Amino acid sequence: MPKILVTGGAGYIGSITTYHLLQRGYEVVVVDDLSRGHRHNVAPERLHVLRLQDTAKLTALLQGVDAVVHFAAVIAVGESTREPEFYFSNNIGGSLSLFEAMAKAQVRRLVFSSTAAVYGNPRESPIREDAPFGPVSPYGESKATVERILRELDRHRGLRSIALRYFNACGAEPAANLGEEHEPETHLIPLLLRAVSTGEPIQIFGEDYPTSDGTCVRDYIHVSDLAAAHVAALDYLLSDDTSGLHSAQFNVGTGAGHTVKAVLRMVEEITGRAVPFTIAPRREGDAAELVADSSKLKHALGWKPIRSDLREIVRDSWEFFERRRN
Repeated sequence: MPKILVTGGAGYIGSITTYHLLQRGYEVVVVDDLSRGHRHNVAPERLHVLRLQDTAKLTALLQGVDAVVHFAAVIAVGESTREPEFYFSNNIGGSLSLFEAMAKAQVRRLVFSSTAAVYGNPRESPIREDAPFGPVSPYGESKATVERILRELDRHRGLRSIALRYFNACGAEPAANLGEEHEPETHLIPLLLRAVSTGEPIQIFGEDYPTSDGTCVRDYIHVSDLAAAHVAALDYLLSDDTSGLHSAQFNVGTGAGHTVKAVLRMVEEITGRAVPFTIAPRREGDAAELVADSSKLKHALGWKPIRSDLREIVRDSWEFFERRRN
């Protein structure tokens, strides 16, 4: 089977995708600087603790590699507005170092971890891939910039890439005991579970949006379905019929949205406990509704979400949260 290098493979989505790749029989090497990832998420024999900016060491690791899955990035929108230089240096600079190393090692297949944040506040929902870029944070801008770079590298370097634009990744992978361990945590479901556990109220930002209950609508996709999209993208890039392939971009979501309060109610149902919360003002840049049109991915790569029912997402998240706590 082909050999895959996974950057950021000790993080949340990276480690679960690594697990799925191994289940499919791929040989996997992980690069992570452990600034946001966790050593316990990766078997020691696979892990290379390395900054992406170390181009020479990356080049050496890429010898014999058939393709790269590139997760390594910092992802907190709020933090990116406070430290934009760090986000551009890490997300764009690290990617450029990786691409230079890939060119030197003659590795020409890449799956890139992108984001719905490249769209900013879209005019239409569900969002299609041909919607214009309009990022409203340095985080979103960093991902949009890397996508633009990949298009140029396709034209001038023959680097074939698939960019997967995530919506709201959530849930856990019970079979691998892997889930969300961000610090600080910014994602809704883990914050709701923390509120249930500690009794400290979670803030809900805005309840005056033009939605069914006044709270924001988001497209929540199970992390294992997201990992499966990466496997499908790799399978396609490494297939025999890609000689004419040029870079492609795909949304990865369910096509269905849930309000913040609907997710809160599901957490209460699964845990059997009330979620303490307070209402805070809207956050700048928050769109009322972000839902993916993922039909392009389904038609091109045969992918479809199979575990992204909100009940299953919350149940898996709660079981992982409880195991961590105990």
